Amino acid sequence: MELQPALNFLEAQQPRLIRDLAELVAIPSISTDGMHTLEIERCAEKVAEQMRRAGLENVEILRRGDAYPYVYGDWLHAPEKPTLLLYSHYDVQPTNYLEQWQSDPWQLTERDGRLYGRGAADDKGAITVQLASIEAWLKTFGRLPVNLKMLVEGEEEIGSRNLLPFLQEQQQRLRADVLVVTDTENLNAQQPCITTSLRGIITLKVEVQALKRPIHSGMAGGLVPDAALALNAILARLCWAGKRRVPVSGFYEGMVRMSGKERKALRALKVSPRQLREDYALIDGVKFACLPGVHPYEQTWRWPAVTVIAQEASSLKQASNQVLPYATALVSLRIVPEQDPRKVIRAITKALVSRPPWNVQVRVTPVGEPVKWWYIQPKGAAFEAAMRALQAGFDAKPLAIGCGGSIGFVGPLCDLFGGIPALLLGIEDPQSAAHSPNESLNLQIFRKLARSLVHLYAELA
Repeated sequence: MELQPALNFLEAQQPRLIRDLAELVAIPSISTDGMHTLEIERCAEKVAEQMRRAGLENVEILRRGDAYPYVYGDWLHAPEKPTLLLYSHYDVQPTNYLEQWQSDPWQLTERDGRLYGRGAADDKGAITVQLASIEAWLKTFGRLPVNLKMLVEGEEEIGSRNLLPFLQEQQQRLRADVLVVTDTENLNAQQPCITTSLRGIITLKVEVQALKRPIHSGMAGGLVPDAALALNAILARLCWAGKRRVPVSGFYEGMVRMSGKERKALRALKVSPRQLREDYALIDGVKFACLPGVHPYEQTWRWPAVTVIAQEASSLKQASNQVLPYATALVSLRIVPEQDPRKVIRAITKALVSRPPWNVQVRVTPVGEPVKWWYIQPKGAAFEAAMRALQAGFDAKPLAIGCGGSIGFVGPLCDLFGGIPALLLGIEDPQSAAHSPNESLNLQIFRKLARSLVHLYAELA
């Protein structure tokens, strides 16, 4: 089928599509702090409004208890054709380090071929791209070549904690033949990518207590144990600097190394150390933390990782000369195929609680449920259709890659619907800075991913 009218529509509507994205970015729909409930509701309403404008039917804001609302719409008039479920999310991360933002995070700003604003890439840009591709078909051809359902959630940034029960309750409404997610990364703005593996994630709270209350550091410093020092000594057990691996017995248990074929494909990717340093914001003189002999992409896609994401003992602004009684940290663990989260938790917990400095009390507790890893073989009719669509949309050969991040619902959702294929298409690039100051979306990816989705619907039909 000749798709040029739909592609021409996208080009002509580009300024308006950017305005649609700006409407979403302007709403601070932060889900992580519980303080933006009104903004979350307002953003859900705006997504529903944009769904109706694009031509989707049965648009509805769906609720489940005290969960943030889900927004649903569909178009189901293609008999005997497959049904696609498009997923995206409208919630965003906070704007930490506000002084580092070069423009207002809640005002979409175009600069040097990029659109800057919180959520521009993760994941409000995906909402706009999905709706643009749907509207292009409906406004030019009056129909879609496939049946289509679209679900936009408001809790992705807090682990999609209600999504799986919601999916189980809404099985009949959401049942589909193919899942399409546009919330992953491309290796660069010119190279379209489809993700075939995701790491899982475990979050642990590490609490140390040494004293019943703070004690004057002049009177007792050196006599009583410092909880903050003890915590940092304990966390140092996870540091692999100068070692071949994270020095925790059992941390790597179960992981499956890349095959020879996968490593060969990795070696074919051109990786510039200088570009990597720029992409990942290393300051001068700092070395990468990669394990010896491990390719940077293999490290982030298929090796477990440890990150201390928060520490708290006392406020810098309210600090006084006291020996601190308590100290707490959050430790994030990324796990890979075929690791068992329970075994990883046991291994890390044992390493952290054994032989504590000064015999302080140490408690390690999981925060929420672990998110499991996901992996598929890059093959099958849907996968091949996506590769052709990306080739057509970007005019470049697409790559199958891994992703170091986590999208916990992908595996369970596919299983819920009988093992349907999942197509994870990249909207970000290394300069997108999702979750960081100056988050941005590359304008060319914005344009080309919408074109790719127009092609994808035709390919899957």
